[in-house]
Amino acid sequence: MAEKPESSTPSVDAMGITAAPPRRSEWRRFSRVFFGRKLYLIGFIIVVIIFLAAIFAPLIAPYDPIKNDLPSRLQNPSTEHWLGTDQLGRDILSRIIYGTQISLIIGFSAVFSSAIIGALMGLAAAHFGGWVFAVIMRVADVLMALPAIILMMLIAGMMKGGGIWIVVFALSFGGIAPMCRMMCGMALSVKQNDYVLAGRAIGMSNWRIMLTQIFPNAFPPLIVGLTMGIGGVVLGEAGLSFLGIGVQAPTPSWGGMVMDGQRFLMTNPLISTLPGVAIMLLVFGFNMVGDGIRDAIDPRLRGVI
Repeated sequence: MAEKPESSTPSVDAMGITAAPPRRSEWRRFSRVFFGRKLYLIGFIIVVIIFLAAIFAPLIAPYDPIKNDLPSRLQNPSTEHWLGTDQLGRDILSRIIYGTQISLIIGFSAVFSSAIIGALMGLAAAHFGGWVFAVIMRVADVLMALPAIILMMLIAGMMKGGGIWIVVFALSFGGIAPMCRMMCGMALSVKQNDYVLAGRAIGMSNWRIMLTQIFPNAFPPLIVGLTMGIGGVVLGEAGLSFLGIGVQAPTPSWGGMVMDGQRFLMTNPLISTLPGVAIMLLVFGFNMVGDGIRDAIDPRLRGVI
């Protein structure tokens, strides 16, 4: 016998008292929105595939991504090399698979670094106010006034860019200001709630109020910024690598692969276009996941509860 669907209409007991409708769990509300929309689901599947490729790269990549094989250079797709080879005879498919590791390491490291620093700055500005707010916000304004790519190029160039962690530092520095302003805006609204005022009344310290009362309630919208920021960081890393000041050869970086293959666009376009497609899919996937999380955690966007 088929199970009756859960009813959201209020029930009336024997005494005529109307009972409240059963409440859905937060996970059911979240999954109903996030997995119920095709674009969000497609983005989630893309992100899962990219994560699996990064984790199992040594098992699924058919060749060593940095080993040169000059007799096999610039081959077209074949049964031996499914996506062909580049100008040094390296397997393109293997380099794309290993490139997922570099993109995710740089993306998550840069985004979380900028989020930690920016969130602390935003919390301090919102909580203390006065000259602390003025100084932190003016610093954020100056950073946001500079074009992001110019700022990243300047930092990477000054540090003789080339290592992965130098690229992470350059990209995380550029993301501090947006995270700071986002957290400051959320914290300013949260600090007016009664539980924050009650914490002050019982003598809680400023740092305890910020970390236990304000931050947990201002953090959920920051998740959306974190998720969507990964796509922007990957694009930034690809741009730096394309300009030659990002991840250096022979490390398989998608941006570096696009730069290396630009000389062969007319004869072997796959060398550049396939890494470009990989970048596009990763950015699309994380942007869709970010949009889905935003809609799922915001009651105004997820529809009827």
